[in-house]
Amino acid sequence: MKTNLLNFVVIIFLLSCKNNQNNYACTPCDLSCDTLSFSKPGTCPKCSMPLILKKDLEKQNEQVVNEINIHEGSGTFMIEGGKNKTDKPIKVYYHKPRNFNANSKILMVIPGAGRNGDSYRDAWVEESEKYNVLILSPMYAEENYPFEDYHLCGVMANLNLRNSITYIKNTNKVKLEEDKFEFTINTNKNAWIFNDFDRIFDFAVKTLHSNQTQYDAFGHSAGGQILHRLAILASASKVDRILASNSGFYTLPDFDKALPFGLKDTPIDKKDLRQSFKRKLVLFTGELDNENETGGTLLRSNSADLQGLHRLERAEYFYKTSKAIAEELQYDFNWKLKIIPNVGHNHRKMGDAAAIYLYEKK
Repeated sequence: MKTNLLNFVVIIFLLSCKNNQNNYACTPCDLSCDTLSFSKPGTCPKCSMPLILKKDLEKQNEQVVNEINIHEGSGTFMIEGGKNKTDKPIKVYYHKPRNFNANSKILMVIPGAGRNGDSYRDAWVEESEKYNVLILSPMYAEENYPFEDYHLCGVMANLNLRNSITYIKNTNKVKLEEDKFEFTINTNKNAWIFNDFDRIFDFAVKTLHSNQTQYDAFGHSAGGQILHRLAILASASKVDRILASNSGFYTLPDFDKALPFGLKDTPIDKKDLRQSFKRKLVLFTGELDNENETGGTLLRSNSADLQGLHRLERAEYFYKTSKAIAEELQYDFNWKLKIIPNVGHNHRKMGDAAAIYLYEKK
């Protein structure tokens, strides 16, 4: 009798263990919790990312480059890298709203220096559903796309940053000694980062049978740097409205200033600039991204400081200087400066304001 009872208890225990296997894992976030397992769905107690079935995670890890499958809700796909970087794939985080149709808008969301396409995508999920907009957020792995390939868009190469920058202790500031700074210029426009955005857009349009011929773009911090440079350097891009948010510093449309602060020796000419000034570029800037803001990294150098000592000042300087250059050349000028009250260096709050600006019916 005791033996039968013991066997029964053992069987119940084994069944219980079987039903409580750790079948869930944290959505990959590059933290230590990526290695943890969980017995039921929910959110990760360490990073707050959603827990997903391990079998679904395995499917994600087995994604085939350029094999695009966009389902309802959130997911990812992989595309090959651009010219000269085809072996360095780009992971795209997306959210397809439940009411998506062929006429739904498409928004490219460009992450900051953290390259966190996942959390940038997640920050737009509510707005994606509310305004019926497809969100596409590319993640450029830093080991494949260093500072010059991401922030500086592949326009500059062979930077000697180790010999020319100093991190200012106990601050968010980095000092660049311009007299020591060396680089080369990549004059091949086809190898610049902006072409990737059009390719991602084209993949999505083809996969979803979308009627869209252009897309909107929002980028914050480093993403804002990339997008204001897109407006200047990629006049043939398929992007429509560009919201460049809280950029750390700017490339001026000035042929007398050297990169990364101007266009000297680049393959851009005045004809390109005429088209650039017609772009729907909005310098989307937080009112509190000022001298008191400690978020993000802020570049200090002689040329950067001429633009201002904080991001708000630099956005205002860039806008006024660009407008003056356009007027001197007698070119149409379509750029705008939009200051968002009571917001600092925060991509979620700036994204909330951007969604209203772009998609709220006026």
